[in-house]
Amino acid sequence: MSEENLPVLRKIIHIDMDAFYASVEQRDFPEYRGKPLVVGGKPDSRGVVSTASYEARQFGIRSAMSCSKAYQLCPSAIFVYPRFDAYKSVSRSIREIFSRYTDLIEPLSLDEAYLDVTEDKLGIGSAIDIAQSIKDAIKNELNLTASAGVSVNKFIAKIASDMNKPDGLTFIGPSKVKAFMEKLPVEKFFGVGKVTAARMKAMQINTGADLKKLTEQQLISQFGKTGKFYYKVVRGIDERPVQSNRESKSVGAEDTLSEDTNDDSVMHSLLQEISATVAGRLEKHQLKGKTVTLKIKFEDFKQITRSRSFTTPINNTEIIYDEAIKLLNEANIGLSKVRLLGITLSRFYDEVSIDKPESNQLEFEF
Repeated sequence: MSEENLPVLRKIIHIDMDAFYASVEQRDFPEYRGKPLVVGGKPDSRGVVSTASYEARQFGIRSAMSCSKAYQLCPSAIFVYPRFDAYKSVSRSIREIFSRYTDLIEPLSLDEAYLDVTEDKLGIGSAIDIAQSIKDAIKNELNLTASAGVSVNKFIAKIASDMNKPDGLTFIGPSKVKAFMEKLPVEKFFGVGKVTAARMKAMQINTGADLKKLTEQQLISQFGKTGKFYYKVVRGIDERPVQSNRESKSVGAEDTLSEDTNDDSVMHSLLQEISATVAGRLEKHQLKGKTVTLKIKFEDFKQITRSRSFTTPINNTEIIYDEAIKLLNEANIGLSKVRLLGITLSRFYDEVSIDKPESNQLEFEF
């Protein structure tokens, strides 16, 4: 094989802060340290767990769990409301540390990001050494810990960062990718939720090795467009670049009702507030969207969404509110009681899907 046809490998780092919100709280308030801490709200509130400290996780408390359930699992836990301004400030400091090594940074949230260090600004060369330097800087300068995954693409780097939490650093090099992907449980694959995982297991697809037995066409026929992604990624191919200027795909807001209700006037009032919040965020970022999506979560935590698209983009409070009301009516919830409502605007740009040719890869030192 000629050199020009060899695969080009990138050096990708995924950094994921450890129990970020809870760790910031424990750093800033010594009385919380070493104790089970739940960030999300009071146990008798309508809130859900945003982050639980590792001490709280030992009791089975997890993100997205209701605070009331978390209290049942650990009555001695400390419950606090989130301080988003503090977390955003810390996130900016973390981003500054990243920027010392590369400008190719793709934030996924306040507490995690991809970095492409194929060519790093300091000429260090080793992605493993860069990841360790970033972890050390976060610990020494911010008194927080992060876990890092280092590999040849985004998919594997993200999985690697979760393997040795907290304060871990996991490297999956080119020679290890094939075996790693074949052993990987299907529920760890990007896009595979509980329903898809159950469906795969019913088809006797339990690991990457099982997934690899299916042809690309078989995967597409079973799982739609995502099947094409499964076919590639199980073979270690993930061509998604680290996008430092990644455009927003949606803008939204949601709120939990003070108590479960099917009272139209209460829900309409909340939707009006949410519509104004969404419109304000759109205005701030100078965005207009073509698709309005209403999210409804019921008292049993089941949720549904309803959407409507426009031919021209919108960002007006009244139009968003009117459409949300129509979607609520169309949902026909009857006597079911609602716990949470949310509105999202998306399709800011006309997205065109382009199938890029598979990159060939050239090996180099990590």
